[in-house]
Amino acid sequence: MVHIKKIGIALGIVALLYGAYYTYSRQVQMVDIRLSSPDNSAIKEMIQVSLDKPAPIYVEYWCGEAGPHFFTPVSAERKNHQVNLLLLETDTTYHYRVVLDRWIPIKSKIFSFKTRKQSPWMVHDWIKDNHPHDPKALGDELVMLCYREFPGYIAMVDGRGRIKWYWQDEQLGVRIASLTPRSTILALLAPVGKDEFLKPQPNKPFVKSGMGYGLRTGKTGFMGGTQLAEIDLTGHVRWRLDVEKLGLIVHHDLQMDKAGHIVAVVRDFILRDQDKKAPADTLWGDAVVTLDTTGKILKKWSTWDRWDLKADQRLDSLKHDRFHINTISFDRDSNYLVSSPIENQVWKINAQTGETMWRLGKGGDFPLDKSAYFYFQHAPHINQEGDLMLFDNGDFSPRDSATAGKTSRALSFTIDEHAKKAVKKLDVPLPNKQFTARMGSAYLLKNGHILQASSKTGSVLVSNAQGKVLWELNTYFIPYRAIPVPRSFWQGYVHNSH
Repeated sequence: MVHIKKIGIALGIVALLYGAYYTYSRQVQMVDIRLSSPDNSAIKEMIQVSLDKPAPIYVEYWCGEAGPHFFTPVSAERKNHQVNLLLLETDTTYHYRVVLDRWIPIKSKIFSFKTRKQSPWMVHDWIKDNHPHDPKALGDELVMLCYREFPGYIAMVDGRGRIKWYWQDEQLGVRIASLTPRSTILALLAPVGKDEFLKPQPNKPFVKSGMGYGLRTGKTGFMGGTQLAEIDLTGHVRWRLDVEKLGLIVHHDLQMDKAGHIVAVVRDFILRDQDKKAPADTLWGDAVVTLDTTGKILKKWSTWDRWDLKADQRLDSLKHDRFHINTISFDRDSNYLVSSPIENQVWKINAQTGETMWRLGKGGDFPLDKSAYFYFQHAPHINQEGDLMLFDNGDFSPRDSATAGKTSRALSFTIDEHAKKAVKKLDVPLPNKQFTARMGSAYLLKNGHILQASSKTGSVLVSNAQGKVLWELNTYFIPYRAIPVPRSFWQGYVHNSH
């Protein structure tokens, strides 16, 4: 009798739960589910879901029968949803289902679709069999590259040389792009052929914005843009800003700070003699400006702010491009790190006061062994180990000889600001054939390998800490930088668990 009562109670609980679940599941109905391909892309799809009542949802999708399952973030509670499926493979069958995000998830039936083949203009011989090509060398990270010709694009490539994400502009080339703290991409765009300005003409009037005045050409070149744009990982352009109309010449680098402001390197000038207005009396340098997404300039630091003109013995020979600042990045305390390759130094600048806090490099504030000197460097930044890392182009380096050849390399330093001590930690050379006198970058990957861009040779390489090349990407164009994109950057768009 006791057992019968227990069974009856158990059945009653089950019936109660089933009834509650049935009532619960009937509260919201999926009215319509549709699939579309935004931008006619082969590597992303959009699911449009209509409900009869507002509710939060997410989409689960996977490749083949046994492939890993991916989940989109839970959307806000509403009746009509648009959910993006990203990081898809081309020419591949996928399965998916829509899930109502409830205490007990309510799942739709399973649907299927097949992605098309990659667009012909995105098919390139990225990986060559006769070069190192270990697909595991990158770990689970992607490499972001920018194509500066027309039509310009930003692409993210995996260890097998497959494009996993791209954004393309219909009119402009992409000079450079950076990852933002809010998992978007900040890009500098420009018309093709905007790399250099003509040298000053003696009969041409001085133009205050600088757009009509020649910048240094030749060996140091120029890499500027006319528009800024912020793009999210669905390909949506959040905003676009014409900086040429603001009288700004943005070049070489731009980042977004934690407040969502743009911090960019721009051309800047002073007149050596304030009583004269002729171009011959103009000294060109650089500045770092902070502006909001409407173009309002919030603050500015100029290389000329505390520069001793009288003590500068190279001022006349370099007056068209005295510093050639090519990088803006942030130290852990949010102060600026800027790179002056003409000085062969990295400077730390107080972002609030403009004070120069220290200089690293030959003739700087930290004693260095000559083997740690760097020459015409690019892309200094703080890596995930807290060290200052940079790409040493090695141009004009006295360590080069006719027999050894020129060498570019990745360097990192552990910095003790208070003791003014800098200890070289990483020294990872590229093969001599990948020497690049200009441009380039070096980043530490999560797996401890080093990602370097040899811009002039059109190569992106991953090596171990000893310099052994494990993987090489043939970019078929000149990549200004190659930036690692960690898996965590995608958390707001897609993840592997729920």
